Amino acid sequence: MLATPQENRMDKLEKIAVLDSEVQAELVDSVLSERDIPHLMRSYHDSAYDGIFQTHGGWGHIEAPQSFRDDILAVIEDIKRQASSGAASQEPAPDGQ
Repeated sequence: MLATPQENRMDKLEKIAVLDSEVQAELVDSVLSERDIPHLMRSYHDSAYDGIFQTHGGWGHIEAPQSFRDDILAVIEDIKRQASSGAASQEPAPDGQ
């Protein structure tokens, strides 16, 4: 039986990047879904330990086929850049104005 194009896109998932927070994970997931980029979000949360490992190792990671690695890393960098530029624009001016 031949695999459909969608099935071919999801084989051989690899760890692409560690995500810093749940908010970042939700944003990345949303953008990748909009762009029809196959991916899987893996949270490091463990209810037995009440998520203690997420504070040290990141929220979790994203898995995807290697062929989408550059696209996914670009999305993550864009989200980080937007977050840092948004935080910088909300900081008060150095002279208190």
